[in-house]
Amino acid sequence: MQPVHVIGGGLAGSEAAYQLAKQGVPVILHEMRGTRGTDAHQTDKLAELVCSNSFRSDDHEFNAVGVLHAELRQAGSLIFKAADAHQVPAGGALAVDRDGFADAVTAAIAAEPLIEVRREEIVGLPPEDWDSVIVATGPLTSAPLAEAIREFTGEESLSFFDAIAPIVHKDSINFDLAWYQSRYDKEGPGGSGKDYINCPLNKEEYQAFIAAILEGEKTDFKEWEKSTPYFEGCLPIEVMAGRGAETLRFGPMKPVGLDDPRTGRWPYAVVQLRQDNALGSLYNIVGFQTKLKYAEQTRIFRMIPGLENAEFARLGGLHRNTFINSPRLLDRTLKLKARPSLRFAGQVTGVEGYVESTAVGLLAGRFAAAERLGKSFEVPPATTALGALVNHITGGAEASTFQPMNINFGLFPEIEGKFRGREKKAAQAKRALADCAAWLAKVA
Repeated sequence: MQPVHVIGGGLAGSEAAYQLAKQGVPVILHEMRGTRGTDAHQTDKLAELVCSNSFRSDDHEFNAVGVLHAELRQAGSLIFKAADAHQVPAGGALAVDRDGFADAVTAAIAAEPLIEVRREEIVGLPPEDWDSVIVATGPLTSAPLAEAIREFTGEESLSFFDAIAPIVHKDSINFDLAWYQSRYDKEGPGGSGKDYINCPLNKEEYQAFIAAILEGEKTDFKEWEKSTPYFEGCLPIEVMAGRGAETLRFGPMKPVGLDDPRTGRWPYAVVQLRQDNALGSLYNIVGFQTKLKYAEQTRIFRMIPGLENAEFARLGGLHRNTFINSPRLLDRTLKLKARPSLRFAGQVTGVEGYVESTAVGLLAGRFAAAERLGKSFEVPPATTALGALVNHITGGAEASTFQPMNINFGLFPEIEGKFRGREKKAAQAKRALADCAAWLAKVA
């Protein structure tokens, strides 16, 4: 049997390769890291997480991304097997030890006899004799391949900036001021209700902090970056601060549900840190992606009470993400209409987030496997999170205004009955998981 070629060993590519192999289809997984690095990765491990270590909410009853978590587990996702095995406390979220997680994915792929990993860069469109290819090169698609795709499709690559939050050594945090607590004491997977480190700011401290962020020296954009829009779900703190003095206090620095043990009250603002590794020695500053220069980050972040002596394992940064106009270019099974031997998966399709990238990788692998084996394979129903996501990027979104999107209940079809608020979300979630189980039983 001819192999399916998967280009890119990130979350989507690793998931696609694994799904193909589990269906009995041979795979050649091409990953350039090991021969050529990127601006954001630090290792050559498969599925390395370069931004947050969080897969976001694990709540499958009221949260759309939690529903997608549950569906991926139902579908036998490699990424979620590794994530569950290497989770760290994070309140109601699923967060992982990033090194243990990447090691587990890399080992699982290496253990699959039907998967061959080739460390090489694909510098243009794949050769014509590769009759089935999944392009899962992610937000950091190499320039030669991105240019080849752009030239072939006639579409300008759309792009936006994604961001990396700083990581702090826990033993440098001042716990005379900081304390452990999840918002409203919420427990999550592997959590205790005390999963975040919280650093409180009073009004004067907050105002001084905002002023410093706005005045701090930022890294200059390259000429080709200047017209690139940010993704609204992952804005740099200085961009948020520039929208108004209270923006951060109603965003990543909101104090609701957090009781300062010194006062028994919610502080004026709060900075939260989330565990980043299994040892609990590293914590990332939640929502603090930034384009501030490194020296400025160190100076300004040490203004935060509790972080006055903070030592940083990694400082924040931004990188450009590239994605295609999927609603215009792809069919329902993620094939490039102009060249059906090519499928696309992951963030390059215009989904945003680790979970969404994994989901599209899983579907691309399943679609390609069914095609190689001569089987029919239905797209998951739009009432499921998987189906809602693929429906959005392959036609549900308006091509002329297409922008990256996280999974959300707004992508799901309306549900019959009179529901309000959380009740409606619960009904949509219940319907999604039942319909996903039925779909998986049909396509197994």
